[in-house]
Amino acid sequence: MNTLIITSIEQGLIFAVLSMGVFLTYKILDMPDLSVEGTFPFGAFLFARFVSMGVNPIISTFMAFCFGTLAGLCTATLFTKLKIKPILAGILTMTILYSVNLKTNGKSNVPLFNYNSIFDKGSTLLILIIIALSIKIILDLFLKTETGYLLIATGDNESLVKSLGDSSNKYKLVALSGALMAQYQGFADMTMGHSIIVVALASIIIGDTIRRNSHILNNTTRAIIGAIIYKLIGGIAIDLGLDPHDLSAVNALIVITFIFYNNFVADIFKLRKSKGGKQIAKSN
Repeated sequence: MNTLIITSIEQGLIFAVLSMGVFLTYKILDMPDLSVEGTFPFGAFLFARFVSMGVNPIISTFMAFCFGTLAGLCTATLFTKLKIKPILAGILTMTILYSVNLKTNGKSNVPLFNYNSIFDKGSTLLILIIIALSIKIILDLFLKTETGYLLIATGDNESLVKSLGDSSNKYKLVALSGALMAQYQGFADMTMGHSIIVVALASIIIGDTIRRNSHILNNTTRAIIGAIIYKLIGGIAIDLGLDPHDLSAVNALIVITFIFYNNFVADIFKLRKSKGGKQIAKSN
């Protein structure tokens, strides 16, 4: 059980990076974007390409982080210049990246067991904690800048969103998450991006249920906690005998369950608490 918990936390921290990236478009810009399913393996294949060329794994990871911007450029161009709706722009970018990922290494699966990774530098869990917290701090600071406030202001203004384009920071983080996962599992594979958007959304939605009225936990913190809880749920389900092939359906059910809780159950509890408080006030 201890191994299951540690593994789930480690994978949760990797997906926390992904979730913090998706948070930018899902929660701030209020835009659906399916290109994540292409960007995630894009980061993995970029890392595989660089490290197989003899590049240091840290530099290879950083290069995957930087080149993730290319995916953002593609989606932003389709959205802002060609006036293509966000959901279709994301699908088209995902389709383009499918071919790009195959061309990057010439095959759909690249083993990485014979290459060094950033996790060779020390404790895997500690390294992932440092990476996740560093990204959280940088993202929080960015959102407090003038550009960050402007980005937040675009959520309710579609024309302003179009004038700014999509946030490249999201694609950098998603590609970075893919590069980390490739090193963690020891290979890059085309199927890595399958249903990955559900994982990100599940993490964000789960995070939203935690102390909803708390001002201490901000959105990036919730994304990290949500990703860890999500992976713990999945890990426990597999440990109890769930077929891994059924995990996609379980992922969808987790999202539906927490959305239902957020939309209905939590409001019912809040209403009952409010009525209880009024009754106490009247009795006094």
